[in-house]
Amino acid sequence: MPTEIVTTADDASPALASWEILSVVTSCFIAEWVVLAFVGNNRIVGAIPVTLALALMIFSHCVRHETLKDIGFRFDNFVPAVRLLLLPTLIAVGLIVLAGWLNRNHQFAIAPLRLRFLWVPLWALFQQYALQGFINRRAQLVLGAGSKSIFLVAVIFSLMHLPNPLLGAITLLGGFVWAAIYQRQPNLYALALSHTIISVILALSLSQNLVYNLRVGLKYFG
Repeated sequence: MPTEIVTTADDASPALASWEILSVVTSCFIAEWVVLAFVGNNRIVGAIPVTLALALMIFSHCVRHETLKDIGFRFDNFVPAVRLLLLPTLIAVGLIVLAGWLNRNHQFAIAPLRLRFLWVPLWALFQQYALQGFINRRAQLVLGAGSKSIFLVAVIFSLMHLPNPLLGAITLLGGFVWAAIYQRQPNLYALALSHTIISVILALSLSQNLVYNLRVGLKYFG
């Protein structure tokens, strides 16, 4: 059963929750399509829209009296969440490896490991926090728990990975599964684990002509 989000009548305003979702998504789009494309590797400037979005999310949690456990930073339901994630994660890994094998003319090859992979778990946790711990929870205030809010979360996650067609499709499916499981067992650590495994396998198994170095936004075009 989906986990119900309990708020006061004032805090549960669908209009306010919609504005919160729009604000965070807009900040992410600005960072992805404008800052990263025109500012380049200036991390200080690039962090501004992300920091503003994070500040809004934290402020919203405080106003709504949401605890870390409410959001999904918890361990009491880690095992049940992993159980729900195990099958879809294994299926995703199998399909990705199969696609890589077919793309390389029935030859199996693994790309070299890189130091940047060490950051993947943290990046996956942050993405799942923003996507599930914030957007999913606000989407449930707007549309209720269930298919409508789950679909909205998946679409938003997919849009964040455009115009990369492969990543857009993968994140649409992944976002739908992760959002549905979060509503049943809200555990961000388990989701980040699944996210990390799939991301690393994707980077190692598929050739760069398929994933375009996992580029998104204007950087996708070079």
